[in-house]
Amino acid sequence: MAQKIIAVAMNQDGTIAAHAGRAATWQVYAADEFGAELAWTLDLTEFGGLHEWHVRGDGNRHPLHYVDAAIAASAGDGVIRRLAERNTELVTTSETSPQQAIAAYLAGKLAVGLPHDDQQCLKGHH
Repeated sequence: MAQKIIAVAMNQDGTIAAHAGRAATWQVYAADEFGAELAWTLDLTEFGGLHEWHVRGDGNRHPLHYVDAAIAASAGDGVIRRLAERNTELVTTSETSPQQAIAAYLAGKLAVGLPHDDQQCLKGHH
């Protein structure tokens, strides 16, 4: 298996964040058949978050375009589709552990994520 770069949306307590668009912190792992190792952490401002990038729709690249896959508990269809346009697969999961989610993703056995919560996403506009 070739190495994959996988980003995981993170809460402050070290669990997977509930909403990809509102996640301020992403841990980025280099993963291969031997496991996954933390490569770097991506800290986003509110302006740089996935939700703001998605609603701006200006066509600019997002830092997550440089990873092969991104994992969060939930995400809207629009942001999933827009990341896929630049070859970043955004998947959702009910798993809370980043390491377990990455291992399950690589094995093709990642538990299905939460439904997208439009109310958390909107926060006044969309």
